[in-house]
Amino acid sequence: MKNQFGDLLIFQNFFEIFLDWINIYLFPIIVSILAIIIGYIIYFILKREILRLSKRNKLELTTANNITKVIKYLIGLIIITAILIQFAESLGFITALFTLVGGTIIGFAAMNTLGNMIAGIIIMVSRPFAVGDRILYAGKIADITEIKLIYTSMVDLDNLKISVPNQMLISKEIFNFGKNNIIRRHVAITPGFDEDREKVETVLIETAGKFSQILKDPEPYVWINSFQNYAVEYRLYVFINDIKNLPLIESELHKAVLDACKENNIDIRTPLLHKEVN
Repeated sequence: MKNQFGDLLIFQNFFEIFLDWINIYLFPIIVSILAIIIGYIIYFILKREILRLSKRNKLELTTANNITKVIKYLIGLIIITAILIQFAESLGFITALFTLVGGTIIGFAAMNTLGNMIAGIIIMVSRPFAVGDRILYAGKIADITEIKLIYTSMVDLDNLKISVPNQMLISKEIFNFGKNNIIRRHVAITPGFDEDREKVETVLIETAGKFSQILKDPEPYVWINSFQNYAVEYRLYVFINDIKNLPLIESELHKAVLDACKENNIDIRTPLLHKEVN
């Protein structure tokens, strides 16, 4: 009987302590519950919208899943932080200090990572380029092979794999040639003023016409771009949609223009330099 009475007394004391704790921390408990509910609602809404974009083919499925995971982790971190703040007094000064110091260290360590993740999300949503596109970045031509949250992978013309942090990609200028886009390229030559203009233009157009990789529509054309001190700058403009072979086509076109000028006695050496050497 005494044991039962003692157990009842212990339970009663525990229940009273629990009620006192609830009474003291009622507001932090309510705030914590609201934080969890609001966080879940925000996560549910964002997840639904991301999946909707994926179904409309505006986001790849892998990208949508990655973004959803990032949002889940961020919202979870915010909720935990909000709860810890509410119960900072009960956790004690040492625990609160440990949380502050640890959070600061982790925050600084994760700053670049979070920045790259945000940049990755921006790239995935805005889509300045996609997997398979050929781009010109930092003076290099490369093909995009994979877009991740932290970095983007690409392979250059030397078949070297390059991994670029996403923050760097969104902070620099990128030229996107796409996959099958029609792009305009040019070859410039500088014959002297004595060369016959119509002859130069005809030779350049005929040279372009010998390439099957150069489009017939739009047609190649020649412009006089500028008058230099001792020469005239002619530009042969052509249109190409074979993006993967772009460097090779440009190189072969330059070779053909050089050979055609030699065959037709069109001197494209700098006239002043040529005279000084002679």
